[in-house]
Amino acid sequence: MTEKAQHLLVGIDLGTSQSAIATSAGVREVVDSYVGWPVDAVARKILKKDVLFGQDAVDNRTMLEVHRPLERGLLKEGSDKDQQAIRELLSHLLDLAGVPEFRKNGGKVRAVLGVPAEALRVNKQHVREAMKGLVDGLIIVSEPFAVAYGLDALLHAMVVDVGAGTTDFCVMKGRYPTEEDQRTLTNAGDWVDEQLYTLLGERHPGMSVSIHTIRDWKEKYSFISHEAGPVTVSVPIGGKPSEIDITEEMKQACESLGPPVAEAMLDLIAGVESEYQEQVRKNIILAGRCSKMPGFGQYLEKAMEQFGGGKVKVVKDPVFVGANGGLVLAQDAPKSDWEKLPS
Repeated sequence: MTEKAQHLLVGIDLGTSQSAIATSAGVREVVDSYVGWPVDAVARKILKKDVLFGQDAVDNRTMLEVHRPLERGLLKEGSDKDQQAIRELLSHLLDLAGVPEFRKNGGKVRAVLGVPAEALRVNKQHVREAMKGLVDGLIIVSEPFAVAYGLDALLHAMVVDVGAGTTDFCVMKGRYPTEEDQRTLTNAGDWVDEQLYTLLGERHPGMSVSIHTIRDWKEKYSFISHEAGPVTVSVPIGGKPSEIDITEEMKQACESLGPPVAEAMLDLIAGVESEYQEQVRKNIILAGRCSKMPGFGQYLEKAMEQFGGGKVKVVKDPVFVGANGGLVLAQDAPKSDWEKLPS
């Protein structure tokens, strides 16, 4: 093999809710960011696995110690189990993509890893440790930067990445972004889930439903400033299955996300040099799992009207746009940008 053929390039989006991988061999895989270990010997006998991932872990959670290691976009400090979960999750993604087999046959793997902006700032060393022995070369970047790079939105643009744990903002100025170019809010998908859970609990005190079901409802029925038909769901109340209308609660919970996101977006735009602000306003990219909420892009455009107007583009594939961006960066990165990791 040539030197180029001996290298597999990988882009990974390590998210709070979902993690995705894209490789130069054309592999695309995604898994929900849950890791679970059987709580005892009985559970292990039933499950016949030492560790479970994604929806498999959620579905079997009564038998597992389940970890969602990037809660609110940050690796929990001092939690050895969460650090282990990060490594297990990354190892699982790489397994799905066939990376261990490639390395076993003598190939080298270089990975660009996108993480929530706040995790990049606070937990970069923990993430680096988790990747040791899994790949040969590593670049760690923020998720919104990876999105921008993959879409070639590198100058006078802003990515608003509304994920589960955090909403990350990144202004692109034709170079790697600095901390001043980025911002993170904890107002994001999980926050909406919590609002919806509270609102429904107040209206239906006897309601018996998990946060996982609440999250599923949001994924199916969420909307922002958008006329939606009645949202009805079936839920046990006092042990009895009941049909309830949750339209108003869904509207209230989802629309509570709009103001803090719009405020942070406008504040970052105001910090851009005045002659470039209009260009940035006309090049807002809305990404992340919550970007598909009907009406979200229009809401942010309306928020910019009093400042001269703007344009919001919603990404077509929020699941893989970050991993794809990491892969593009891996293909472009010079040798000097790569950090070598010990085997």
